[in-house]
Parts: sequence; C-alpha cells; structure tokens
Amino acid sequence: MGTQETNEHAHIPGRRALLGAAVLGAGGAVLGAGGTARADASKEGRGLRSLPVPTIIGHRGASGYRPEHTLAAYQLALDMGADIVEAGDLVPTKDGHLVCRHEPEIGGTTDVADHPEFAARRTTKTLDGVPTTGWFTEDFTLAELKTLRAKERIPANRPHNTLYDGRWEIPTFEEVLRWQEEQTRRRGRQVWIYPELKHPTYFRKLGLGLEERVAKLLRAYGRHKWNSPVILQSFEPTSIQRLGKLVDNPLVVLLSGAGTRPWDFVESGDPRTVADLVKPAGLREIASYAQGIGPTLDLVVPRDAAGRLTRPTTLVADAHKVGLVLHPYTLRNENPFLPADFRRGTDADGYGDVFGAYRAYFATGIDGVFTDHPDTGVLARQEFVND
Repeated sequence: MGTQETNEHAHIPGRRALLGAAVLGAGGAVLGAGGTARADASKEGRGLRSLPVPTIIGHRGASGYRPEHTLAAYQLALDMGADIVEAGDLVPTKDGHLVCRHEPEIGGTTDVADHPEFAARRTTKTLDGVPTTGWFTEDFTLAELKTLRAKERIPANRPHNTLYDGRWEIPTFEEVLRWQEEQTRRRGRQVWIYPELKHPTYFRKLGLGLEERVAKLLRAYGRHKWNSPVILQSFEPTSIQRLGKLVDNPLVVLLSGAGTRPWDFVESGDPRTVADLVKPAGLREIASYAQGIGPTLDLVVPRDAAGRLTRPTTLVADAHKVGLVLHPYTLRNENPFLPADFRRGTDADGYGDVFGAYRAYFATGIDGVFTDHPDTGVLARQEFVND
C-alpha cells in the first residue's frame, strides 16, 4: 500500500466512469479460486445490483443519532434514506435465541450494570484472544435480556444520544425480520438488511453455532435465496463458507487492518493476514464463495503517520476484476473518526468536513459505504453523482 502523502483525493474522476465500473463489479462474473467463472455467477449479483451505487448502509441503524442496534435506530436509518440497514450484529442468548448487539459483552450498550439481580454475572472471558470483562449475552436467557434497555455506546462523542438511554429494548433477529417485512409493506418498496455474525468460532465452541440459527430463521421467513434482501457478513471467512452451504443469500467477507488475522485463521493455524487476503490471489479465493468484501476504509485509502489520506490502493480495481462488491466501513461525522485532513476544530463530538471525506472515498469507485449518519451519506452521494 502506498504511503506517500498526496492531495490526489481533491481530484475527482468522471462520475459516470466510476459508477459504471462499480455496477460492473457488482454484476460481473464471480471467479473461482482457479480464476474460472462459476456457472451460477450470472445471477449472484443481480439482487445487489438493484441497489443504488454508491450504496448507503446505515451502520447499526442511524447510530449517530440513536443508541445502536435498536429498532428506533433502524427505523431512523430508513427514514433518513439508507438503502440498507445493518440490522443486527448477531449474538446468541443462553437459550439459543439470536439478538442484536455490537458485541456479546453488553456492559457498554445496555443498563445491565444498574440491575443488582445480574451483578454476580459480571465476569472476565477471553474473546478472540482478548480478555474482556463484563456481562455476556450467552449468560442470559432471552427473557432476562428483555428486561434490559439500550444506551449510547460512546457518550463522550455523542452526548446528545444519551437523551435516549433506557428507552428501547434489545431486539431479536426474528423481530428484525418481522420489522423488515412490515416496513417493506408500509413503504411500498423493498427494505434491505445486512446482519453480521459476530465471533462465530467463539460461539461454536460454546455449542451456540450462529450459522445454523441464522439459516433456520431466514428459511422460516423465506429470505434465504440468492435474490433475498438480506446480505450476510462476517469477519471469519470460514463462517461465510459455512453459510454458503446453508443459504443462497449474498455473502460478504469483512476485512480488518492489513496486519490482522481473522480469528478462525488463528484457531486453525492459517498464517495468512488480511494483507494476504486483499492481494489478487486472496480476492480470487474470496470470490469463489462470496459476492463482496467489507474492508476497513484504510485498506481503500491508507492514512499516513499524521492521519491524513494518502494514495488509494489498488483494492477497488482488484476486487472488481474478480466480481466482488466493496462496502467499506465506517464513515462518521465526528472529528475523531475522520482522516486528519477533514477534521475541523477540536471538539470530540464536533463535526468535521465529512462531505469532503465522502468525496475522497467515493472517488475510488467503492460500491457503497457503512455510515453512522445515513442522512449525511445520502446527501453526499447526491452531490457526488450530480457534480
């Protein structure tokens, strides 16, 4: 990846060329590990191809305005114009239900600490190699979790969101599927969701396999097909491969920092890092079982030591060559989350030049982006496309 600082992101190539390349990438033939187009590749992008490009994905709902992973956050994301709602980071309960939380540890996203009846359940566990202290969904029944209420996860950056603390419960994935159905009917257009399977290796070891539970619910609601409006994602490639044997939904492999390793790779002894997976050979392999990747934005445009954007990598072009859609994460309005060249002022909860950041990332030809502020993303796309 290039690290030379540049002002190149201020120059925007032709919009039509970029959007055309993105659509072609979404609908192009998917190549197998050996570089051969799969027989069913012609249909695999069609559902995704119906979405606007760049696609605006409400990250955990409209989490810039409401506590994340609540029906209120999902609803607001739709109202703000999001094309897809990331409705569900899926984790299991003790009795096997799937609920929507950013992590299985819920001390930072619920009022569980205020419930003396659950004080004894605070514990320390090793989650994907990291000692983590708190309360974990797998130690609660669904009925117990329903007594809790959601709260803002990052109040230092979003103090206004704390106004809504305690107002909404933890939704189940089944409730999300029903909500999707209701919203589709009410709005007269198909509502899309983008659930993520969290820590699947960790939960499989506990006897709480996620993939089978997700597949069972999707089949029950008839949303397990290649053109279903449900995109499934995970940071663990083997989880995506397992899902591919259970359902026909569009599948996306999430990719963290270049030097990291997916936890299923760590467990299996696979030495490859994300840097290996984003090389052409790694992308060809991913394209043999998935339709897209969800890289961190830094894999698309790295930052230098000062946090400023540098030259884009070849990831977008390389992924499009093998038919993969790119939905990187995450754009947020607040200064601390933006590249240094787009920060304005010093307030931790102050907004920077997020429209400039959107322009820079859209100019790379990405097919969409996860954002905590869907309304900003929709406006940024409108300006970019019409410019």
